Amino acid sequence: MVISWTDFEKIEMHTGCIIEAKAATGVAKPAYRLQIDFGDEIGVKKSSAQICDLYTTEDLVGKMIIAVTNFPPKQVGQFMSEVLVLGVPNARGQIVLMNTDSIVEKGQRVI
Repeated sequence: MVISWTDFEKIEMHTGCIIEAKAATGVAKPAYRLQIDFGDEIGVKKSSAQICDLYTTEDLVGKMIIAVTNFPPKQVGQFMSEVLVLGVPNARGQIVLMNTDSIVEKGQRVI
């Protein structure tokens, strides 16, 4: 499917730093509940991510990630997810987080 540039511009993807990661409870598949700091303009947002295969909670804290920040909140089990953390499956189907290869400020919009 081809979308227009105008459609793409509607998707707001920003950089954020994971400040807290905990194992999710009451979910069908193993997941983490994340607190992500997107800087002053967006603030701290919550997300649920099924990334337990490759990451520990200790690995995640301090990690810079990319997330879609303008989706409506979504109920995930007993948790309300506010942003969609982006990742790509590797050859084994494990989700690898999308991130930056250099240090950037929190809240920067992906362009």
